[in-house]
Amino acid sequence: MTEQLGGDMNLMKSSFLGSTAGLVFLSIVLLVAIPPNLAHAQGDEGQGPGHGHAVAQNGDAEPKPQTWPQFKATTPTPLYSLYDTLGRPDNLTINGSIRARGEGLANQFRPAPAARDDYLASFFTNIFAEYNLGTVKIGAELFDSRGYGEPRNSAVSTNEVNALELGQAYLNVDLSDVLHDGSRSSLTAGRFTKDIGSRRLVARNLMRNTINSFTGLSYDWKGTNKDQMTLLWTMPQTRLPDDTRGIRNNTIELDSESPDFQLFGGSYTFAKVFGGSFEVYGYGLYEQDTGTTGPQSVQTRNRRLFTPGARLARAKKPGQWDYDFEAIYQTGLARETTAVTDTRDLKVSAYFFHGEAGYTFAAPWLPRVALQYDHGSGDSRNPNTFTRFDSLFGVRREYNPVDLYGPLQRSNMISPAIRFEVTPSPIWDAFFAYRTLFLADRTDSFGLTQVRDRTGRSGNFAGQQIEARLRYWVVPDAMLFETGAAYLFKGRFLQDAPNAPNTADTVYGYLQTSFFF
Repeated sequence: MTEQLGGDMNLMKSSFLGSTAGLVFLSIVLLVAIPPNLAHAQGDEGQGPGHGHAVAQNGDAEPKPQTWPQFKATTPTPLYSLYDTLGRPDNLTINGSIRARGEGLANQFRPAPAARDDYLASFFTNIFAEYNLGTVKIGAELFDSRGYGEPRNSAVSTNEVNALELGQAYLNVDLSDVLHDGSRSSLTAGRFTKDIGSRRLVARNLMRNTINSFTGLSYDWKGTNKDQMTLLWTMPQTRLPDDTRGIRNNTIELDSESPDFQLFGGSYTFAKVFGGSFEVYGYGLYEQDTGTTGPQSVQTRNRRLFTPGARLARAKKPGQWDYDFEAIYQTGLARETTAVTDTRDLKVSAYFFHGEAGYTFAAPWLPRVALQYDHGSGDSRNPNTFTRFDSLFGVRREYNPVDLYGPLQRSNMISPAIRFEVTPSPIWDAFFAYRTLFLADRTDSFGLTQVRDRTGRSGNFAGQQIEARLRYWVVPDAMLFETGAAYLFKGRFLQDAPNAPNTADTVYGYLQTSFFF
């Protein structure tokens, strides 16, 4: 019986390693196997939209104005529409999507007890509906995020699982007629999702299997000169269940909000600044735990943070340079741990900087090359201060795939990178990125790896990462395929730190398909 059980376990492990290698191999193959003619699927004689020439009646070629393909990973007008199925009811907007993803990770970077090899089959479904009464809109959206097949000590958390949740339920009041100056403004009250600016501090998640939601008020304004402003006060949702058993069983439990957890602040964006836009903002975060132990207790770091920042950015466009420079500072009070015995408030002084410059060539496939630099502070040895940057409710997809992978975030990280992108047609796009990884403070844990050397003797070189991704519309406006892979070359720190796992370089791959309706 023991021998049979051991054989079954070895078979499962071999099967997993094979599936992980298969995911990565298939991802790489698909990145290079798309026929070039797909880039011109809608043109004549191999020419894409706008790349050909109109022939005049006298036989001379008359060039059309140059247009370029744009790839979008979602669609406002699904080919198979739930709205059409319901008979196109007046004043109602309704749509949804279903996403299925298989992902695998070999050679874990997280310390024990995280699984050495991890895998997950995840599913995300959403249905959105909004009824327009004229001045008032009533909206709601259901989310369903589930995961299956993960090993017992998987890294799966509330970032991947949040079964059947009312993610949005709001009233939106149009206030455009109040100012009589041609501007547009509205007030949203209730539960909602939100994207602001670069999405590095407040965002609705796209790749992650669960989505940030907020309960409160949001005022949004856009002037006739294209300036924009957002003011908000919210209580962020705490995703439930958050225990291991509830997550593994995809237990349905309503998320919660509390006045003891608040996010508030505002952002103003000036349009047409140096050919782009200039944004200034400030966000406050207030957090208070119960200070007790027991089933209903909530333990936090009692963060009371103020995070001001500024961003100067110019969008990508063929034949021109683009850029994105953002600087953020963070101050306030926080505790070092969530332990109920930790009652000492530390002064917070943290920062983050992102710099990026890219160029998109006005040529077939729209190749773009960009240089990037990210620097997020880590916690120093000073026992009276806390200097690790907190990215609040921002997304991390610009650094790496998330969910089972995602070692990188804007904390204790210095990372120069180079990125190469192509957009051959509206049907597909791809990118390849290479980045080096260093610790901003060698005594703090690196990113989200949880690997730490409090003595600093393991150095500050974490390693290198290469990543690639392909997205392809199998059925335009209906079915989107996506695949990606990442390879983490572990540096000295991720090999020698006291709690670093004794594993080889980390390999990760995923395949996913999204259906829109």
